Parts: sequence; C-alpha cells; structure tokens
Amino acid sequence: MNTSVDFAPVLLGGDANAYGMARSFFEEYGIVSAAIGKGAFHICRHSKIVRFEVCEPRLEEDEVFVETLVRYARDHKGAPLVLVPCGDNYTKMLVRNQDKLRDLYRFNIMSPDQYELVSTKERFYDTCEKHGLLFPETCEVTAETAQGFEPPFPYPVVVKPSNSVAYWTCDFPGKKKVFVVKSADEMRRILEGVYSSSYQDGMIVQDFVPGDDTRMRVINCYSDTSGAVKMMVLGDVLLEEHTPEGIGSYGAIMTGYNEEINGRIKGFLEEIGYVGYSNFDLKYDERDGSYKLFEINPRQGRSSYFATASGKNLARYLVQDVVYGESHPIDIATLEDEMLWTMIPLSVIRTYVSDPGARERAERLIGEGKVRRSYWTKDDRSLLRYLSYQMNQKNYRQQYRDCFNRRGIDD
Repeated sequence: MNTSVDFAPVLLGGDANAYGMARSFFEEYGIVSAAIGKGAFHICRHSKIVRFEVCEPRLEEDEVFVETLVRYARDHKGAPLVLVPCGDNYTKMLVRNQDKLRDLYRFNIMSPDQYELVSTKERFYDTCEKHGLLFPETCEVTAETAQGFEPPFPYPVVVKPSNSVAYWTCDFPGKKKVFVVKSADEMRRILEGVYSSSYQDGMIVQDFVPGDDTRMRVINCYSDTSGAVKMMVLGDVLLEEHTPEGIGSYGAIMTGYNEEINGRIKGFLEEIGYVGYSNFDLKYDERDGSYKLFEINPRQGRSSYFATASGKNLARYLVQDVVYGESHPIDIATLEDEMLWTMIPLSVIRTYVSDPGARERAERLIGEGKVRRSYWTKDDRSLLRYLSYQMNQKNYRQQYRDCFNRRGIDD
C-alpha cells in the first residue's frame, strides 16, 4: 500500500461498483474516497473507506450534474481530484459533459462518438463484425415491427434492451433485465409489455447460447489516454444473479486466463482507439467451441472488483495514467493470480453450481483461503456493517431459492 498520495478520488455512484472502486483506492493507496450520487446503497453506508458526500436526486440532469461537480471541485481545491463514474448513467453524463469538467478533474473517458459506437448493442455488434469478433446470431425488433414479430432463428432466444439506461426506468408486468423466450406466445407478450411502457427503443433478439452460468466469461480492461491497453483480467463465472433486475450481473467469479480471448479483445480496443475502463461479457458455445461476445460496458462493472482481488488493482492503472502520466507494460492476470471473488454466500455456490469441474475448482480455492468478498473486508468493519452484511447474505440465499433459473415472463 502506498500511503504517500497527492490526489483525491471522487466516485460517481453509491452501489457495489462504487464500493469496489473505493476498496481498490484504499488497498492501493490507503486513501478514503468521496462519493457523489443520487443516493447510497447499503454497501456504501457506515463505511470507513468511502464517504458519501453529496446526495443529489437530480444528478442525471446535465445542468445539475455539471453544477454539482463544479461546486464540489471549487470546495475541494488542492490535490488533484480523480473522477470515476460507477454506473451506466454517470458514465453517459460524464461523456456528454467532459469538456466542462476537464479543468477541474482528472479522468479518462471516451469521446461522445466512441460512446455511441459501443453503448447501444446493435451498433456494437456492427463494430464486432467489422473487427472479426464472434457474437450470437442477432436481430432487432422495434416498436414499429413488434406486432407479429418472429425471430429468423429458432427458439429459445434471448431478448434484452438495446438501450439499458432507458430500459432501467421503465416498468411493465413481468419485467426482467434479460428474458429467455421459448415460444411465439411469450415473445408476443413480452413485446406488448415492453412497448406499452415508457421504453420505446429497440430490443435485441439473440440466438440462445446453451449452457449454464459457468459457461460465461467476463473480461475487464483499462486503456490509457493514448488508447493502449494496460490491464486485462479474465473471469470464469460461477454464478450470475437470478432476480428479475439482477439477471446478467455476476454473483461469483474465479480468475481465468485465455490467451486467444485476451488477444482478440486487446486488438479490438486498440484498433478503435478506445480509452478508459471496459467490461466485456462472453459465453462459451459448446456447439462450435467458440466464445460468443455479448456486449461491452464502457465502464468498470459491478463485479469488476474481482480484478483487484486477482492482484490487478483497478485504481492503479487510472492513477498511473491521469495523475502521474506514467506508461507501464500491459498487466494481464494469469492463473497464478487465481482468486474466487464473490458477492454471494459460499453455501449458495455449493448449492447452485452444477458443473463438477467448476465446483471442484471453487472448493479448492475455498480450501486454500483464496476467497475475496466485495462487501466484507478487514479494512472496513464495524457492528453496523457486520449486521448489514449478514442481512445481505441472508437475502441472497432467499433470492436464489425463489428465482434460480426463472428467466421467462411467467417465472
């Protein structure tokens, strides 16, 4: 830990993503992060490593966003302020308003044109095809084409929003973050629900890649201000979350390594000149032995602390880049960095991971003491946090009992 620091981290958000970044800054530099957001989730409350300093319910309005950050910077002059968006909406806000904040904060964010290229899934798939990255057979349905829509490939299919930011705010009966659709009737009812809500953007329809959660892979990267990839950590997923709003978020990940995947992602990022954090979701397709790329999140993810847990501290690469202007060789996690990161109880992993090889590997890591939990750390303990953590783990056990593998509209 480097405790001689001359900067101050400012996190946009108050959820598990923000807490993971706060832990990364604290573990690398011994520094407490400030957080600004619409509100703090339980994981960021009663904390010794992150202070929720500004709560602004209207922070996702451009004028309020800029005014809030300008005011905070003027009230905290001195050490450089390192700004880190921790969520889709905050990333989008910073992309749009970056020129108004450049003189006040240090950050690394893509241009608006780059953001548009990767932030909506249909444009992302066009970019993947151009650069030779495989992805599931995909089409789009819109409000205009929804009536009578049938996918050009057989059921089951996956249905998910093209614009996840807009979808987050809509509401309709049976809403899920991602649907696995098994019939034309289910498809009809899902699309009727979607387009009776406030959401009017496209929906992505994909061929369903078979296999359970252990076939999923996630890769986290950092690209410096020159567009060079400086950090890559691949994760082998043990379990996703299975609540309607949590589908697609990861509950437990083991450090992985795949030279081919790393090479393809690195080439893609550097060819398009990407800068900042990126987070990719992939799945192994046993039908042809390939890895199919689902999406890129133009930020670090809710589960990205697993990179720090694997020894590749998320904060380190950003600080080296935007505070000290240092350039280092690329840092890639290998199986020598192996760790099991989890948000969920170990009992849930033991109960719901069905793949024998993945379960055996997880048990080995547990036995070797190579387990890191996002919520619970020796650096941030108190009675209130302990009680909150225990309630969180109890809720996860109940959620898996109630929701595991229920991804249809009627589940």
